[in-house]
Amino acid sequence: MEISLAQGIGLAIMAIIVGVDFWLEGFFIFRPIIVSTLTGLILGDVQLGLLTGGITELAFAGLTPAGGTQPPNPVLAGVMATVIAYTTGSQASAAMALALPFSFLMQYVILFCYSCFSLFMKGADEAAENADTSKIVRICITCTGIVALLYGVIVFLCAFVAQDAMKTFVEILPAWLTHGFEVAGGILPAVGFAMLLKVMLKMEYVPFLLIGFVIACFLSFSNLLPIAVVGAALALFVYTQDQERAKLSALIKQNKVEEDEEDGI
Repeated sequence: MEISLAQGIGLAIMAIIVGVDFWLEGFFIFRPIIVSTLTGLILGDVQLGLLTGGITELAFAGLTPAGGTQPPNPVLAGVMATVIAYTTGSQASAAMALALPFSFLMQYVILFCYSCFSLFMKGADEAAENADTSKIVRICITCTGIVALLYGVIVFLCAFVAQDAMKTFVEILPAWLTHGFEVAGGILPAVGFAMLLKVMLKMEYVPFLLIGFVIACFLSFSNLLPIAVVGAALALFVYTQDQERAKLSALIKQNKVEEDEEDGI
């Protein structure tokens, strides 16, 4: 299927919004599960957007910016995974793997912006010394505007202008290579989970991991709603336990203070 000009413009506008959110890390709507769903909505296939978004989100689960490091861009990954699956008819896993070069492209663009924006720092330092907040605001808005424009232009070029080239490229790929992309796309979510668990996995979380593993792998459901309900129940249980511990800790501290006052300390 082909992407119309109106859809291409819609994707560019959406990319500007989520790109600014990724730049500021404000509402976290830049995650692939959101971006792909919005892309599917613009293209008229929300189900495809949800499918590609879910797979891409799993692959990017452990990839977050830290300090000056910049991981592969989740916005371009989410947009292009859905676009490739929509225009070429590829499987969601293969489309996600084929979208990675676009993700790396935007990663390098953002890194280039980091380097170029250092030119603004001298003016920002001078404005800070003079307490010129309006100039600092102008610098921040200028940098953010440049990044937003780059997101819009790149997504429009990749999704609309280059769609025929992408379709031709996918069609000439041999079957064994296409299957290789599907296998790689199926492995990447496991890699994303492994990276996430490397940071988050602690002994007190292991029971929840095992419960989720058993529910997901050994029980058959027609949809994911029962798993979501179980997850919500476990989260509510942990929340109430934490609240009880906080109340108990506050009570112990209060009793200690009263005892010290009685002893004249």
